[in-house]
Amino acid sequence: MKNRSQSLLTGGIASILALMPAAYLSAQKRAEKKPMNILYIMSDDHSYQTISAYDKRFIETPNIDRIARDGVRFTNSFVANSISGPSRACMLTGKHSHKNGFKDNDGAFDGSQQTFPKLLQKAGYQTAIVGKWHLHSDPTGFDYWNILPGQGEYYNPVFIDNGEKKNMKGYVTNITTDIALDWLSKERDADKPFCLLLHHKAPHRTWMPDTLDLGRFDATNLPLPDNFFDTYKGRIAAQQQEMSIEKDMNVLYDLKMADKEKEISTVRGYDNVGRDMYQTTGKPGRMDEDQKAAWDRYYDPIIADFKTRQLEGEELTVWKYQRYMRDYLSVIASVDRNVGRVIDYLQENGLWENTLVIYTSDQGFYMGEHGWFDKRFMYEESLRTPLLVHIPSESGKAMVSEDDEKYYMVQNIDYAPTFLELAGVEIPDDIQGKSMLPILKGQKVDDWRNSLYYHYYEYPGAHSVKRHYGVRNDRYKLIHFYNDIDTWELYDLKTDPQEMHNIYDEPGNEELIKTMKDELTKLQELYDVRESDL
Repeated sequence: MKNRSQSLLTGGIASILALMPAAYLSAQKRAEKKPMNILYIMSDDHSYQTISAYDKRFIETPNIDRIARDGVRFTNSFVANSISGPSRACMLTGKHSHKNGFKDNDGAFDGSQQTFPKLLQKAGYQTAIVGKWHLHSDPTGFDYWNILPGQGEYYNPVFIDNGEKKNMKGYVTNITTDIALDWLSKERDADKPFCLLLHHKAPHRTWMPDTLDLGRFDATNLPLPDNFFDTYKGRIAAQQQEMSIEKDMNVLYDLKMADKEKEISTVRGYDNVGRDMYQTTGKPGRMDEDQKAAWDRYYDPIIADFKTRQLEGEELTVWKYQRYMRDYLSVIASVDRNVGRVIDYLQENGLWENTLVIYTSDQGFYMGEHGWFDKRFMYEESLRTPLLVHIPSESGKAMVSEDDEKYYMVQNIDYAPTFLELAGVEIPDDIQGKSMLPILKGQKVDDWRNSLYYHYYEYPGAHSVKRHYGVRNDRYKLIHFYNDIDTWELYDLKTDPQEMHNIYDEPGNEELIKTMKDELTKLQELYDVRESDL
């Protein structure tokens, strides 16, 4: 009788379910689904020019490209302050630098302030950060943190595991990924949604490749940018920088030409540091004997050839560019390979379809444009960042059209409110960014920003880039360099995308300048920029 009752009950439920509309069942299934996980992958100094989803001139990055294959590739993604620590502070708080208090790489981030990981924690998320932190204070708002001290080392780095320093064996990009995957597979609470910040050191200076990637791009003759030999006419601040491949890129420190005979020396310093970096010293963060042997097998012939050729002038500058790019791209190859490892894990463990995955960089980087390396300026190569987003979709197709991606100007202050809205958390009024979630869902957003504000503070400082702030809209960019300098620059990005011609002083632009200055003032008022912030 009991079995018959069970059979009737089961059959009755089945009949009822069969009669339910499919849409109702689908909605019920979604309601029972856990909140969406968040995986935020950020590299350090990874240019959009060296991601094949954006630009195929230099390298193929098939794994990074996978993130946007059925998702979103933003082509108008920017930072609020193009320098590592401040950029990270903007991301964590959703606020410009003058509001989160971390304007340059000096000092320490105030970890007591509101951040999106803290708000996600309160909403039931398990939060973690692995890899580069670079905010000079211990992480707060994370259930688990395992970070590199300062800039970190490429080989055999030290990690700080929830306060405990540990010497790790291997290559930093692999180790960072190993730690993240270990947390995902063994440490996290599978009953809670997670937010994992996976921050790679690479490809930060000095671009030291994994031994298995040494020489990967040596057969490639990399194209020089059209403005590689820029003379900076009409751009006073650009004339005074110290980030020139010709003058400031050090052959010992940056390009690994630390010969055993110590015959190579440079004019601009870093000699002792450069020699020490590429030796086995027995200190944490330096190569062991096997790593050094592989390193020497690769670099020793290059050093010998360099000494024999005795390059000078433009020939030396071009050689430095090729070496720089080959090392940089080899480091990117490791990042891409490890991004693939993480995506594979998500897909193989049923997490891909319930995890928002972002790949970006803390700022852009110069690949020889204007003859430069590094970042800092409000010019496009350092202002613009890659931003690739996978957001689960029932259709499994791109959720934003190419036209929409080009239209919406997003900024790294937008990440925090996006994550909060995705998690169903109320966005605090003092957050200055805007949630990108409607854009990611393919919705038309009529009140999206049509201009953005930028401010760089780190002067005096490395590379001697003057303090400046400015406004960019979909066509024009206005920049004011200040402090021990007072000069304005204006660019028409449609006719001059490489920003070679400052038109600020050209007759006939008075009305345009007034319009752009009015927009700049409006943004400064919107973001509560005060006289003391300038």
